[in-house]
Amino acid sequence: MTRVFSGVKPTGHLTLGNYLGAMRQWAAVDQHRSDALFCVVDLHALTVDHDPARVRRLSRQAASLLLAAGLDPGLCTVFVQSHVDEHARLSYVLECVATDGEMRRMIQYKEKAARERERGGSVRLSLLTYPVLMAADILVYGTDDVPVGHDQTQHVELARDLAVRFNQRYGHTFVVPRATNPAVAARVMNLQEPTSKMGKSDDVGPGIVYLLDEPDVVRKKVMRAVTDSGREVVYDREERPGLANLLEILAACVGGEPAELAEAYDSYGALKKDTAEAVVEVLRPVQRRHQELCADPGYVEGVLREGAEKARGMARPTVDAAYRAIGLLPPVNADR
Repeated sequence: MTRVFSGVKPTGHLTLGNYLGAMRQWAAVDQHRSDALFCVVDLHALTVDHDPARVRRLSRQAASLLLAAGLDPGLCTVFVQSHVDEHARLSYVLECVATDGEMRRMIQYKEKAARERERGGSVRLSLLTYPVLMAADILVYGTDDVPVGHDQTQHVELARDLAVRFNQRYGHTFVVPRATNPAVAARVMNLQEPTSKMGKSDDVGPGIVYLLDEPDVVRKKVMRAVTDSGREVVYDREERPGLANLLEILAACVGGEPAELAEAYDSYGALKKDTAEAVVEVLRPVQRRHQELCADPGYVEGVLREGAEKARGMARPTVDAAYRAIGLLPPVNADR
């Protein structure tokens, strides 16, 4: 079977964008058609200033929401990144293959480093090197497909480059992965800033719909969404980004194409109302299941423990092979 890996970073509460752009696809398609692993990538949350207690809390919440979204431990592997040491073991080896130039060309590093320089500060070294850890996350499992939003495609390309380079220099060790992008709502935008991604790392604001927002909060946020000049409801991502964002969200919730859905509306208000109700209904079963899981924390802990054990067993042979290939001496007590 094709092997799929993807994950969520616990730097903030998961959003509608995480669900429509990734998690729903994982539950509805990927876990059924492939040997799939889904991970809370908590090590990546340490690249910025953070509250340790909040990272732990958000990691638990993210794991519960992955399950609430429909991931079935009987069909896929759900675990926390830091529970599987092989991620960090492989990351350093790949750092010895990556180059400084590659790291400094990564878009997120360039943007965040520039913002910090403007404030007179600096970023953590881990922000520069974390794309290599992300590559290790992918390569350690022999991943074929990485379902990601378009903004993360660059990271998968780095994983491909490192895999090819390692294989050429040290012998075939890694599967070369490929990125797969959902066709609709692959990148849900901020309702107040429709040219910016709806990011979970942002502070609480009216432009972000969180998966655990109450229905009335969801309705208020959608009804206050920024639209564009003009009265005609048309789908045009370039010229009418606010309207396009609403139509893409509606399409992702109820089905259909954004341009076709636009033809049914003659006012922004009607579109906003229908989009708000569609989002509320999409989130309702996720929120209900999340409440059930919160009432049974032992179940979630068991899923994560078993998932980590399974993931560890899958990852260790790859890391051991990479260590041998690159020239590291095997432990004297290793099985021959």
